Amino acid sequence: MLNNKGFDLWADGYNKAVGLSEEENTYPFAGYKNLLAAIYKNVLKKEKPDVLDIGFGTGTLTAKLYGMGCNIYGQDFSQRMIELAREKMPDAHLYQGDFSQGIVKPLLETSYDFIIATYSLHHLTDDEKVVFIKNLKGLLKEDGTIFIGDVAFLTREELETCRREAGSAWDKDEIYFVADELQETFPEMEFTRISYCAGILSFKK
Repeated sequence: MLNNKGFDLWADGYNKAVGLSEEENTYPFAGYKNLLAAIYKNVLKKEKPDVLDIGFGTGTLTAKLYGMGCNIYGQDFSQRMIELAREKMPDAHLYQGDFSQGIVKPLLETSYDFIIATYSLHHLTDDEKVVFIKNLKGLLKEDGTIFIGDVAFLTREELETCRREAGSAWDKDEIYFVADELQETFPEMEFTRISYCAGILSFKK
């Protein structure tokens, strides 16, 4: 797993690396733009919502939401990512912190219409994901929604097929979402497939 220094070093080339994988429709970022667009459209169904982004990176998605009048809050591991995001969103409430250790205290003092996480929570184990999602649900407003967009599969069999096809490109340090397994804990969860290796998991309050 990358430490925060590793993420800092990766920050400047991150969007370029994502774009190459997305354009070639290869693991892990096949469907990336469609995934972000789907979350963007869902969030903007509400006027000027309060949005918490977990692991916002350089602000690719949140900067667009910010530009549409959303109140943006966020936590990221990398100080360099935060600096790049802050250039795009000077009035956003952005904090540095390792979310595997929880949400930083200032962000716990607000409730949110939407909590989003794109390509970030795969650094948590399956058990940690369950605890983390439960904690996030406690930060939602009454009609709030969590949208997690990531490398995700409906079944374990689909994940294993992708792993075999990806070969040496498969990232052994990342732990991806399997929707039907997570649904055992969160029966209300909905899964929207975006590509053969990406999907959106949504959770209501």
